[in-house]
Amino acid sequence: MSHLSNPTALSKRSAIAVFLVFAFAYFFSALIRAITATLSPTLTREFALNAGDLGLLAGGYFLGFSVTQLPLGAWLDKHGPKRVILGLLAVAVLGCLASSFATSFSALLAARILCGVGVSACLMAPLTGYRRWFDASTLMRANSWMLMTGSMGMVASTLPVQWMLPIFGWRVLFVALAALIAVAMALIAWQVPRWETSTPEAEPANARPSYAPVWQHPYFRKMAPIGFFCYGGLVAMQTLWVAPWLINVAKYSALQAASGLFWINVSMLCTFWLWGMINPWLVKRGFNADRLITYGLPLSFLFLAIIIIAGTRLTESSGALWALYCMSCTFVALAQPAVGMAFSPALAGRALSAYNLVIFAGIFVVQWGIGLAIDGFKAFGLTEIQALQSAMGLFLLCGVTSYFYFLGIKSHNQSF
Repeated sequence: MSHLSNPTALSKRSAIAVFLVFAFAYFFSALIRAITATLSPTLTREFALNAGDLGLLAGGYFLGFSVTQLPLGAWLDKHGPKRVILGLLAVAVLGCLASSFATSFSALLAARILCGVGVSACLMAPLTGYRRWFDASTLMRANSWMLMTGSMGMVASTLPVQWMLPIFGWRVLFVALAALIAVAMALIAWQVPRWETSTPEAEPANARPSYAPVWQHPYFRKMAPIGFFCYGGLVAMQTLWVAPWLINVAKYSALQAASGLFWINVSMLCTFWLWGMINPWLVKRGFNADRLITYGLPLSFLFLAIIIIAGTRLTESSGALWALYCMSCTFVALAQPAVGMAFSPALAGRALSAYNLVIFAGIFVVQWGIGLAIDGFKAFGLTEIQALQSAMGLFLLCGVTSYFYFLGIKSHNQSF
């Protein structure tokens, strides 16, 4: 971090403290996001859910998350990360408590939506702060390591949750999550600095925040479809549909599926750690996000195609193939900080939140859409396995189409 080039940069000690408290909150955000996959057998049994219900339940989190993204960007630019994240995390506490007391599918869905609203700033708030407080290479590293922290949360949502279920039950787990989020709020209130609104690049105090410069920016439009289908699809697979595939196609037990998810998320954790280590080196040598996505993202299509075509023939290696798919999808995660760097710090909150809206809208659509497609294919007489394969095939087609759109749109990102 250079204080000469960036007068708002934090000292190294303050930057580490700010990163750690934000990462602590994001850990639990990711755990809550992914816990539905591990709990899916229990919730399906307790609430008599079909595939469409399960997809809607998991997608409810992302629906709540998406609803807040546009106002969130304006709030972050105006009020700063600290005030915004503290207000929203209070909603997350209520959502976790509501989940633990839900006695019907509709009540559980409403609680999931509340959870999504409550943790909706857990990545955007720190990234908005980092855009002002960190230089370009440090920002890319911080983004990758925030995602690594999210992978830690997803790891915690697999085997550890599966082990605790018989002892405590899923309702007690949500009460514990509410308490831990309250601890995160206290740490953020203590360590995160105030937001200075009088910086040189800040908009006038009476200016009405507008998303027009974001929506109209050619670089944002270039990145939007791959964010929707490829990045959103990655999270949709990781947080829901990998588990049903492992159970129904690969014939894993619930514990084996949780173990598979555990190792998938460990592999993601290691991948994001590696991205954080090499990103500053890549930036200095001209390997920008566009170039890396162009050459790396097709690997994910290859691995997903192998998974779909192999079906029940590669059941023993199904977990490893899903891990390779998820790891190869991380190339598209570079798009998010690159979008932020394409805009001035005064627009960073809106740019990042708008792109996050694209991603999480994609997660919701893919999660629910695959569930509806499975039910639809089964209604036409396909077996459970054939329906899953067909639904995944449609998803793969959407991802490939979005990639070719990305290749076909010419734009130049001046900032990164």
